Amino acid sequence: MLEMIQELYPICRSLTGDGVRETLAILGRSIELEIHEVPTGTPVFDWTVPREWNIRDAWIKNSSGDKIVDFGASNLHVVGYSAPVEAKLSLEELSEHLYSLPEQPDRIPYRTSYYEERWGFCLAHADRMRLEPGEYEVCVDSVLKDGHLTYGECFLPGDEEGEYIIHTHVCHPSMCNDNLSGIAVAARLAEELAAQPRRSSYRFLFVPGTIGAITWLALNEDRLSDVRGGLVISGVGDVGQLTYKRSRSGSGPVDRAAEAALAAWPGGVEVEAFSPYGYDERQYGSPGIDLAVGRLSRTPWGTYPEYHTSADDLDFISAESLADSLAACRAIVRVLETDRTYRNLQPMGEPQLGRRGLYRSLGGDGGKDAELALLWVLNLSDGSVCLTDIAARSGLPFGTVADAAERLYEADLLEEVTRG
Repeated sequence: MLEMIQELYPICRSLTGDGVRETLAILGRSIELEIHEVPTGTPVFDWTVPREWNIRDAWIKNSSGDKIVDFGASNLHVVGYSAPVEAKLSLEELSEHLYSLPEQPDRIPYRTSYYEERWGFCLAHADRMRLEPGEYEVCVDSVLKDGHLTYGECFLPGDEEGEYIIHTHVCHPSMCNDNLSGIAVAARLAEELAAQPRRSSYRFLFVPGTIGAITWLALNEDRLSDVRGGLVISGVGDVGQLTYKRSRSGSGPVDRAAEAALAAWPGGVEVEAFSPYGYDERQYGSPGIDLAVGRLSRTPWGTYPEYHTSADDLDFISAESLADSLAACRAIVRVLETDRTYRNLQPMGEPQLGRRGLYRSLGGDGGKDAELALLWVLNLSDGSVCLTDIAARSGLPFGTVADAAERLYEADLLEEVTRG
């Protein structure tokens, strides 16, 4: 995953354009990715697919002809979606197009202007303060014209009806945690899931932020009833503890799976309530869509000083954090694959477990917890309560509850209820 991030890091990505295509082509080397091109002007709910933006070069030169800001040195130097420009300006005129961070004087900020045509440059505030009065030459060699919005989709069919969405955004330029980390973890998870049997289907979406999710939802409105829920993966490479943000309902299958899988996670997990702000979980959780899609991150967006700056570089993320985030995703999927709903076939009083050999199996596999799990599963399995709910109510680990259910099923004390 770290090697993939190192390869993707130099690429200038945006909502649209060749940087997104190049990124998806690299992902396509490890997973089977279907590429979709949606034309400029396509209506998608209350939005319209914007013009495509590509950039070749950009710079600011001082009166001596020296490049003092150079897109070639960092693609963060140019405001995303900057319109083409060639001009000579005074410092006062140029300053209206400059963006910096006085509180972080050595870092280049990340700024965009997708839906209002303008141009601009971002630079370290310390460098900005060194600019002297005089004439400056500016050039943004970009193209903004009708084209396409590009996104990638990897669908892994399972044995049962219904699917889960795994979503990550691909629109940010050279920043590693936001969101090359999400891209790399999602791609690796897809690669692993593709190589194993699956009870459920999984649809991995590699899309531009906001407009990409809205576009996919608008173009696939007729299939949304098949979606059981999903997970947005973003900002999973920094050293902070894991954070899970619940879906709009707060009780969807992925919510239950995440909380069951991560209940005793090393280092702890912060669980946040849903809010209509953040990444694209808010698009899936809009009232007309209302899909139960949560989000997995580490340090939440906007709460670390490196966020949306040049300090979100290769040194800001770690292989250990990426591996831990991938392990958390695996654990969530494992619960989704294991969670079932059963009906007790002997509900008239407690069935005799001893003569079925169930008590005798307890000595070496969990003692009291394993015995309690048998009783909890029998008591709550009325055909409407799933194993994650039983684990939550009982306070027992999900794995212990799932093992108990499997033993009871093999003893013909339970029957599985087909998911609706």
